[in-house]
Amino acid sequence: MAQEGADKAPYRQPLKWQDASFWDEDALHEEMERVFDICHTCRRCLSLCSAFPNLFDLVDESETMEVDSLTREDHFQVADRCYLCDMCFMAKCPYVPPHEWEVDFPHLMLRAKAIQYKKGEASRRDELLTKTDKLGQLAARPGTAPLVNWANRNRATRATMEKTLGIHRQRELPKYASRGFADWKATYQPARPEPQAGETTTGRVAVFGTCYANYQMPELGKDLVAILEANDIPVRFVDGEQCCGMPRLELGDLEGVQGAKDALVPKLAELVDEGWDILAPIPSCSLMLREEYGNVDPGDERVAKVAERVFDPFEYLMHRHKDGLLSTDFQQGLGKVAYHRPCHQHVQNIGSQTQRLLELVPDTEVAAFERCSGHDGTWGVKVEWFEKSLEIGKPLFRRIKESEADFYASDCPIAGTQIKQGMATDQKPTHPLTLMRMAYGLEAKA
Repeated sequence: MAQEGADKAPYRQPLKWQDASFWDEDALHEEMERVFDICHTCRRCLSLCSAFPNLFDLVDESETMEVDSLTREDHFQVADRCYLCDMCFMAKCPYVPPHEWEVDFPHLMLRAKAIQYKKGEASRRDELLTKTDKLGQLAARPGTAPLVNWANRNRATRATMEKTLGIHRQRELPKYASRGFADWKATYQPARPEPQAGETTTGRVAVFGTCYANYQMPELGKDLVAILEANDIPVRFVDGEQCCGMPRLELGDLEGVQGAKDALVPKLAELVDEGWDILAPIPSCSLMLREEYGNVDPGDERVAKVAERVFDPFEYLMHRHKDGLLSTDFQQGLGKVAYHRPCHQHVQNIGSQTQRLLELVPDTEVAAFERCSGHDGTWGVKVEWFEKSLEIGKPLFRRIKESEADFYASDCPIAGTQIKQGMATDQKPTHPLTLMRMAYGLEAKA
């Protein structure tokens, strides 16, 4: 007999964190035992991350070799290894809703993290790593950035950081820009050509810069602007921009995510009402705006309105190409590109749009890889997970290295840094937006 609902697309239940039952620790562990028993029987997700191997080892080494032998401490040990990439839910698990078992492993792990956070178990380091806006505002300054970057590469400083904060001394940390995208935006003079609407796009773009572009890699935002200008798309920026809240989500701070949503969604909704599409150059940020806000606050109608108009940059450009509105006047081939598709882009169900667009460039070959890099936000920075993060990424590092490509690239700049460190190469990653700017023959914006 066929499973009821088997012909329906998978869907997620929103987090019910406003209900008292969500915070019932006894109910949490009862649900963890139920889901872990299903996972233990299936084991389809063994190769995805370290959470599942850890779970299966705990079971196999237990007295009964069944889930009922696991302690609550064991449950939280598994949750600590989950970095919420969502790949088990999106790509592997056959028991997600509408299956009657309704397994949502990432949201269950998020519930465990939220309960731990509410109990005050987040460390000083964990709190610090989530303050991306404040850290960027302090560090991304002409007189400060060089000193911070020097300290982040000084062996003595890093040894102290490891001892006092638990940030692994060997983890390559992103550099801060002396003049970030946040500063550059203030001097930008928009051309504002007449917009050409497509079937699914308005042809007017508001760029959500993201913390990474604003403070660490301003070239991401500037290259995106250059590409949009080359396609006669009017550009503006999101006023009063702040962190999307992804680091707070990883920590289990759902009130922090709600605060980020409450600060950003009214501004974004106003832009949508004015006819602007919204682009975010970091997959984690577009995922927050499109999906996670709706999971945290499904009752806010503005969230759904905004989610419909948020796009990944390459998804947007491919929509324009489908409508015959994308310039394909490329001036430079890119040779062979080893392209890594990050998890947080994959789970947005937009397809391989970056790969497809790069393949439009003449004299360009794309070797695409979808395996996790293992860095996963702040997880791979931590002293207890650094080596495990590199272990997870080994298959990806090996395949990219063997491709002998002219460039290697990932839509996620953190994944790009992880790949560089994992391959132990001096060659830096080149972001796909930079590759597209190069293909158009455009100079980098000052």
